Amino acid sequence: MDTMRDRFISTTSALLDEDPRLALVLAEISRDGFDAAERRHPDRVVNVGIREQLMVGVGGGLALAGMRPIVHTFASFLVERPFEQVKLDFGHQGVGGVLVSAGASYDWPAGGFTHMSPGDVALMDTLDGWTVQVPGHPDEAETLLRDAAAGDGRVYVRLSLQSNERARPVTGPGFRTVREGRDGIVIAVGPMLDNVLAATEGLDTTVLYATTVRPFDGEALRRAVAGGSAAEVVLVEPYLAGTSTAAANDALYATPHRVLGLGVARRELRRYGELGEHLAAHGLDPTSLRDRISAFLTR
Repeated sequence: MDTMRDRFISTTSALLDEDPRLALVLAEISRDGFDAAERRHPDRVVNVGIREQLMVGVGGGLALAGMRPIVHTFASFLVERPFEQVKLDFGHQGVGGVLVSAGASYDWPAGGFTHMSPGDVALMDTLDGWTVQVPGHPDEAETLLRDAAAGDGRVYVRLSLQSNERARPVTGPGFRTVREGRDGIVIAVGPMLDNVLAATEGLDTTVLYATTVRPFDGEALRRAVAGGSAAEVVLVEPYLAGTSTAAANDALYATPHRVLGLGVARRELRRYGELGEHLAAHGLDPTSLRDRISAFLTR
């Protein structure tokens, strides 16, 4: 199976052929994958070099000129390093674009902490008007990318090497009910779904699946509670733990409830290791998740 980043390259290359409104802005990362697209569209594939602030600024300028920019690099260099440009050149200027990241929270541990971005979604959450999408499979990534490219709004698409075994239908921004139960609700975000399903096997829990996390689908959460699930909510996110707990609390403000946010801890793991070792160290493997979810729901 190809990776989400592979699918991003092939999908975006095809979209550049299909839509003359689109432009791609890179900062070296993934440049080789777009060699053919650059030859076909030298005026709409722009590589600025290792200048991430300039990359976002160029994207904002293209949007002001009426283009639909797709801006891409690792999450730490797309959201964290040029955050001022994301805030001003897109949000303050009131223009749209598609930011597509790779690397996620710790996809390439050997790159060190500079290449890790567990706080990207929390940082984007401080800005108004952004849709944030976290696909869990390359097929979902392609669907979300095509929808984002065809629109006019501001969209952040977070790609990862982590992937669920199979894709789920992406029919809109709302949460999808994967399993129904009565003892609590677990919201699995993107590539966390398979681990959540394994962790909750045999438990009487509702599992909701989220590929669009902003706007947060509070209505789906309220429906699950109204449908008989206990108002005990566990959020399992592949980025900073607790990023969406406030959104879940706001959704259930009229209902007595408890919320547990599971995700990447704030502590820095200073050994390179492998992706799976980071997953386990943060308690996001199936065994750890089962222990933590069970303890919360039976408390």
